Amino acid sequence: MKFYLNKPSYYLAVSIFLLFLVAPLSTASAHPLSAGFTDIDISEQQTQLTYSIDALSVIEGFGGDTNNDGKLNETELKAIEHRVSEWVEDSVVLEKDGQELSSEVTGPLLENKGENEMVTLKFQYPGFAPGQTISLLDGMFTSGTTASAYTNFLTSQNHGSVSESVLRGKDRIWTMLITEQQLDQGQQSHSTKAISSWWSFFTLGMEHILTGYDHLLFLLALLIRQQTLKQYVAVISAFTVAHTITLTLAVLGILNIPTYIVEPAIALSICYVAVENIIRGKTSGRWVITFLFGLVHGMGFADLLKEMNISWTHLAASLISFNIGIEVVQLAIVMLLLPILTRLFRFSAYRKYVNYSSIVIFILGAIWFLQRV
Repeated sequence: MKFYLNKPSYYLAVSIFLLFLVAPLSTASAHPLSAGFTDIDISEQQTQLTYSIDALSVIEGFGGDTNNDGKLNETELKAIEHRVSEWVEDSVVLEKDGQELSSEVTGPLLENKGENEMVTLKFQYPGFAPGQTISLLDGMFTSGTTASAYTNFLTSQNHGSVSESVLRGKDRIWTMLITEQQLDQGQQSHSTKAISSWWSFFTLGMEHILTGYDHLLFLLALLIRQQTLKQYVAVISAFTVAHTITLTLAVLGILNIPTYIVEPAIALSICYVAVENIIRGKTSGRWVITFLFGLVHGMGFADLLKEMNISWTHLAASLISFNIGIEVVQLAIVMLLLPILTRLFRFSAYRKYVNYSSIVIFILGAIWFLQRV
């Protein structure tokens, strides 16, 4: 039996589909991420662990923002420091050979990590000898809406060897066997860590664009206007090349534009493309403006990696795998949308519905712009 959709049904189906894509939400942040940062310095004499979490997550959990400015000052943190310390001590656990370790704690203290305000605690543990296993169990935000958005960026140092990992979702356990610094053991350990680190940054890139609603909305705005296959290829290629350039330059520290400029600019790029969809007759040459806006979006993609302060020895692999994760999701979205749009292009009233959709996209972009400035 064949099933056919009449024109109104097609319009309704597409409207629901587009609404589902853009629904998360005009009031939502473009990157709803609760970020933790863990640095572990391991030696045989002692082990030092520094844990930082963004101040906004602390405010959401414990309040304390008495002047309602969205930040914590020293006085506000002092009033809730005992609850914050207990929360972190109970949630971030270090083990030696499966046994929980006790520690000496300093903090919490207010620090700036990049452009973000962080609450930091420092722990001092006993040292680790070769043959022992060190494990970190992260129990922060195990339930609720924040659980899926929480990510812990972990950096460990052991006798000069540095590795990075990303802990999120249900995968919140990091383990390492402390070995003698012998060549064969070191190569095997490095290989295992490299595979784990590559996958962590690959999936992080996928998640970063999937929760970056402004990037998704910009991509949708670019695609809904009827274009030739050659034009689509040019637009997508221009966006990919451009954001890869600025992502790389920003992470390397060569390009450094403040977030308070980048984030409103991303919102404005959404508004511009939406207006262009409505008033411009032809879409030829659109790849040029897409390339320019792609440069701006690349700086938005770079935020997380800049905050991690990844070591130079691992930077290239982390950057490549993170960017591949972004591209895989972007390509999947394009492959999903284009067959649907190609079918819809056949209807004479399609341009009218592009205008309606672009008005909605413009409104969402404008709301984000006003929130960010």
